[in-house]
Amino acid sequence: MNFIVFDLETTCWDGNPPTDIREIIEIGAFRVDRFGEVKDQFQSFIRPTHYPRLSPYCKNLTNIEQSKIDTAKKFPLVMQRFIDFIDTTNDFLLCAWGKMDQIILEAECEEHEIHFEGLEHYIDLKKQYHTINRSKRAYGLFNSLRREGIEFEGEQHRAEYDAYNLTKLFVRYIDQWIY
Repeated sequence: MNFIVFDLETTCWDGNPPTDIREIIEIGAFRVDRFGEVKDQFQSFIRPTHYPRLSPYCKNLTNIEQSKIDTAKKFPLVMQRFIDFIDTTNDFLLCAWGKMDQIILEAECEEHEIHFEGLEHYIDLKKQYHTINRSKRAYGLFNSLRREGIEFEGEQHRAEYDAYNLTKLFVRYIDQWIY
């Protein structure tokens, strides 16, 4: 069994967005085996279709430069590379912090007419983490890491770093996740 611990960054705006569509602008992921060993990693920027210019708010939040988006491939090409990275010839489970990454990835696949059954194989690590720890309140990833004594490395709101830090938490509880 391979666990694909991943995170997405999407287009975003401060205040009233021009659309309800949130397009993925970055995917970060780590493939972890059942023993908690990281086997591979994946990172890619994606050029949005509807709003290829990042808002000032989004650039500030993510620290993603417009030039990275301008030179990035579109979603269908990146998604195919991501599927190849997942290695669907082996059993796998997608793992992310919350349900939103699954919802957004499903929406992007639907928008681009990409059929990927792997989206059904998903666990919400945020929900399970708080159940495991009997938390009365749901904390974000950064605060959950802090509560565990794990230092966040890299930049917050960057998919590659969020996925890396989530992987550290995932490995700590490798035998407790329910799937």
